[in-house]
Amino acid sequence: MVKYELPPPSCTGRCELELLVEEFLLSLEAAGASPSTLKSYRSAIRDFLEFVGKKYSDELSQQDFLAWRIKRLKEGFKYSRGGREANARTLYYYSLFVRSFLTWLGMFKGRSPSVAKPKQVKLRTVLSRDEVRKLFNASRDFLDLLILALLLETGLRANEALSLRKVDVDLEKREIRVLKAKYGESRIVFMGPLTYNVLSKYLPLLSDEDRLVPLTYSGLYKRLKSLAVRAGIDPRKVRPHIFRHTFATESLRRGLALPALQAILGHRDIKTTQVYLHLAVEDIKELYMRTFYGSGQTVETG
Repeated sequence: MVKYELPPPSCTGRCELELLVEEFLLSLEAAGASPSTLKSYRSAIRDFLEFVGKKYSDELSQQDFLAWRIKRLKEGFKYSRGGREANARTLYYYSLFVRSFLTWLGMFKGRSPSVAKPKQVKLRTVLSRDEVRKLFNASRDFLDLLILALLLETGLRANEALSLRKVDVDLEKREIRVLKAKYGESRIVFMGPLTYNVLSKYLPLLSDEDRLVPLTYSGLYKRLKSLAVRAGIDPRKVRPHIFRHTFATESLRRGLALPALQAILGHRDIKTTQVYLHLAVEDIKELYMRTFYGSGQTVETG
């Protein structure tokens, strides 16, 4: 989690919490926090304030923070998609965001409460090559093809893909500039052959400021679910972020170096990228057999 250097609150003592929240978020924005980060902070703090009810800043206590965490640990979050694992992740990050806000308010005079990171209970799910093929075959139109190509060949986050405009694409260099990245920093990603072919035909139809994918996140989510149903894939598996997982895993399978993948994905810490070093068992076995027995050879026993 990125730590931001923020000026102290302008109001001390008995203050309106809603005004302090807005000041806190403005300070985060000025410190370089991205729109998606600000949205997450706002959602977390809003949930906490709904729990504590009508209070002023000097009425908040560490007990409020702990009681909120216990309640959410038992009941989960109404905003969270997915099951218990998703709620555990949500609670972890929401707790960090709320703790940052309360620390900024000066609540924790000594050591602030610790927030334990949930254990990763399973490897990240990815699409198989056969599932990818089925999704492309189920595409109805150019937009379906463009969405699949962008998400599977560039490693873009869904919100990054939705923010792209024609001016961000350089067909000659086969590059796409991502201006609205997660941490507010721009980066370059590269077009795969399918992305290049689709954009070569699609870009002439757009003006410079037109968005490549004119959908909301909700619209993209529903479109991918519909694609999954037509492809005969469990729609619960096909979420926007699974394409990023699939791109990262496939890139490593094909030999892309970890630092290069880190740069493409826009990770600040390579430890985040290392999560994708979970090649499937069959991949590991294939590499092992190729290394020790050579291609096409069988193992004799007995």
